[in-house]
Amino acid sequence: MSNQRKRNFQIEAFKQRVIMDPRYADHTWNVLEHAIHEIYNQNASTLSFEELYRNAYNMVLHKFGEKLYTGLVATMTFHLKEIARSVEAIQGISFLEELNRKWIDHNKALEMIRDILMYMDRTYTTITRKPRVYALGLNLWRENVIHSNQIRTRLLSMLLDLVYSERVGDVVNRGLLRNITMMLMDLGPVYRQEFETHFLQVSADFYRFESQKYIECCDCGDYLKKAERRLDEEMDRVNHYLDPRTERKITNVVEKEMIENHMLRLIHMENSGLVNMLCDDKYEDLGRMYNLFGRVNDGLRNITEVMISHMRESGKQLVTDPERLKDPVEFVQRLLDEKDKYDKILNMAFSNDKLFRDALNLSFKYFINLNPRSPELISLFVDDKFRKGLKGLSEGDIEVTLDKVMILFRYLDEKDVFEKYYKQHLAKRLLSGKTVSNDAERSFIVKLKTECGFQFSSKLEGMFTDMKTSLDTMQGFYARHPELGDGPTLTVQILTTGSWPSLASVACNLPVEMLELFKKFESYYLGIHTGRRLTWQTNMGTADLKATFGKGQRHELNVSTYQMCVLMLFNDADRLSYKEIEQATEIPASDLKRCLQSLALVKGRNVLRKEPMTKDVSEDDAFFFNDNFSSKLYKVKIGTVVATKESEPEKLETRQKVQEDRKLQIDSVIVRIMKARKQLDHNNLIAEVTKLLQPRFLANLTDVKKRIESLIEREFMERDNRDRKLYRYLA
Repeated sequence: MSNQRKRNFQIEAFKQRVIMDPRYADHTWNVLEHAIHEIYNQNASTLSFEELYRNAYNMVLHKFGEKLYTGLVATMTFHLKEIARSVEAIQGISFLEELNRKWIDHNKALEMIRDILMYMDRTYTTITRKPRVYALGLNLWRENVIHSNQIRTRLLSMLLDLVYSERVGDVVNRGLLRNITMMLMDLGPVYRQEFETHFLQVSADFYRFESQKYIECCDCGDYLKKAERRLDEEMDRVNHYLDPRTERKITNVVEKEMIENHMLRLIHMENSGLVNMLCDDKYEDLGRMYNLFGRVNDGLRNITEVMISHMRESGKQLVTDPERLKDPVEFVQRLLDEKDKYDKILNMAFSNDKLFRDALNLSFKYFINLNPRSPELISLFVDDKFRKGLKGLSEGDIEVTLDKVMILFRYLDEKDVFEKYYKQHLAKRLLSGKTVSNDAERSFIVKLKTECGFQFSSKLEGMFTDMKTSLDTMQGFYARHPELGDGPTLTVQILTTGSWPSLASVACNLPVEMLELFKKFESYYLGIHTGRRLTWQTNMGTADLKATFGKGQRHELNVSTYQMCVLMLFNDADRLSYKEIEQATEIPASDLKRCLQSLALVKGRNVLRKEPMTKDVSEDDAFFFNDNFSSKLYKVKIGTVVATKESEPEKLETRQKVQEDRKLQIDSVIVRIMKARKQLDHNNLIAEVTKLLQPRFLANLTDVKKRIESLIEREFMERDNRDRKLYRYLA
């Protein structure tokens, strides 16, 4: 048994060909055909789907798939033609309702037929690459129902009529519309070819006519509301019964016909266009215009151009109006109010869009620099705030105010001119002790330093250092001279040359009582410091005088040093002429006249009397001590009449100082660049110099070229012999 050879057995298919009886295929198809008829006639409840599936399976298995598929096409076509005829016979809105019902029935029938012919779907249609049952049913529905001549035209016409009715305010059956359009979408390109293309064309005609009607009778704000409402309606229409892909197309139509085609007319509409909205702060209308115009080509650009033009024109009127220039505080406050106005528009209407933010900044920069006095006026505004305008404000409010000023400062092309004036005003505040808050002063200097660098603020910080040093020096002086406590007292501010504005030293004859104190202080200061020199700036000082008037009324007068010199003359005289006062004090004529005007002609402060009583002081006037002076206050501050703005010679002097400073700065920048580069061509050197100087001022190309020539003459640099536009640094 073990020696017997093992055999391998193999089961093979039966070699004899089995031929199916053709009558079996006909009989089986008849059964399936009957079932399809029953399904379309809605009698499917009597059918055995298991048996039907087995019959269809056997037909495909025995190679009768073609017969089965062909029969299915013919049977479905028969029923769909019947359906088309029944739908065609319906009139009115019932036409769509009947079409919708038949479509629903057809879908149900397709699902049942697909279940019966599932095996054919998986095998025969895949091999022969024919449409599957459900796709076949959709194709046949499209060919026999939708493309029926009687249905095709009526369907499109009724759909467009319903959309039109809804647009003019009628109520329509949105559910029915949705079912019909969903049917068209299910049929592939039918929705786009048979409906959407015509829908968009009809919509364009509708909105073209409507926009023309509205533009003739509505103002800009009302027109934009209607356009916005139409856009919302179309998007709502898409959400309820149109293909989502139609949204962008139909909104493009509305945007083009209602906005883009009338864009310029809307912007420039008289009494209601963009300029009117800006002037009247119509945030809602501006926001609507921004949103709608942002949807079309060049919409925002057109708004920006008109906005820039308006801001520049209104700003130009503001900065060049002679009446507004009389009060620097009001002038700058108007600028700040204008900036706040447009900032609010940007935030509330334009979503703080960078395009509009840049337009705002460029416009303000343009018109602020139209007035050469802008740096001076902004500095005067800051001076007023630090003297009294910030009094009573919280730290947060102070920071907000200073930040707003810094915004205007950034717009200035001539920041160095602002620095010159600011230094002068700061010096007067510090020396007179009239600043509201040293902390606020320092905070503002930090902002300037952050904006323009250490070089810009170093001298300003040096002024505060001098004030602290002066306080320590005075404490040391009185500690050395305790005997001075009972007589007149002296407070000296020691200013470092270079940190403070350069002021001409104007001497005057001081009262004898003060001269001794001056000499003692000089002796003390020069004794503790070697190699230093003191120059007295009497024109910048103040004094507190105790005065007794008629009937024994006593007051303490706060006056300038010049006023002190004048008043103390009346300790030895009852009457003095202008000439006598001038000769005794040697105060410059212009300063003396302002001084006497303050003492004799300011109501409530007239501690002197003048004869004759005219508004101005002349050289023929005489002055008397006013025994009848009275005031409810014990301490009376006698201010000095000052000019509200620089005189022309003072302006010229300030400009000359600025120009001299600029020469040094340009030289410094050129040398720094050439030292780093060693060699550089003319155009690149000019570009780099201009860029580095921009935080302080806009460098004039002619001035830069002159400074280059000056440095070449002084042998800091030289030209290349072969290329005259190439410079080389000389170490």
